[in-house]
Amino acid sequence: MKEPKKLPIRRRRKRKKYRMWLHLLPQVVLITGCLAILMSIAYNVLGKENIPDKMVSDEIISGETLPENPVAETDDFQKDTGQPEAADTEIPWYLTLVNRENPLPENYMDHPIDLVDVPGGEKVDSRIYEPLMEMLNDAEELGSIVVSGYRTPEKQQSLYDNKIKEYMKQGYSENEAIELAQQWVAEPGTSEHQLGLAVDINGATYDIYLWLQENSYKYGFIFRYPGNKTHITNVAEEVWHYRYVGKEAAAEIREREICLEEYLENPEN
Repeated sequence: MKEPKKLPIRRRRKRKKYRMWLHLLPQVVLITGCLAILMSIAYNVLGKENIPDKMVSDEIISGETLPENPVAETDDFQKDTGQPEAADTEIPWYLTLVNRENPLPENYMDHPIDLVDVPGGEKVDSRIYEPLMEMLNDAEELGSIVVSGYRTPEKQQSLYDNKIKEYMKQGYSENEAIELAQQWVAEPGTSEHQLGLAVDINGATYDIYLWLQENSYKYGFIFRYPGNKTHITNVAEEVWHYRYVGKEAAAEIREREICLEEYLENPEN
């Protein structure tokens, strides 16, 4: 009987190593799979903030750029939980403030005012026509009449220039005349008359002014330039000048004894 042929030593070693790797392969695959699962759990549970920089890019994850500021997520959460948003600060047309510090916007005349005629030959913004006529009719016995309503820029310029000339004729310097004139006639671009929401009202007797101070708020108008508010309005007392602001604002301004500037700075409602 022939003896089995013995393999060379090198070939026996190679077969031994091969059998050893075959034996270890399932364990290696199992360990690698466990590590992958642990890495996935760590990423999802702990968050990408706790994973080393070498394992997660600073800029891109799944093709999306990371937010630079995580506070944005907090802001979104606050909105979802009912946090109040910023209030709308747009001023209604009838509360537009025009004075020395707040001139008419440069584009104000891009949309021409819809003007209507009132008794006396003056014009006003059509939106205040009805309350104005109601007020004038109720004061009819006092001879109420509008003597100045809407003014064009040219009209306002003419009145302004004439007032300055009037003071200069009295001996005032040009600078003094301008300062005095501005207490009675607004510089063009800073007059409420150019809004079409202000009127100068006269009557048969002085009682018309007392009546207006007592009743104008019922129609949405205010005594615009009281003598005790000159330091705020920069306009001398004009008992004839009334401005439409709406019934709600007019009632509050009268009750609190304030002027329009004060109301817009701190409205209670």
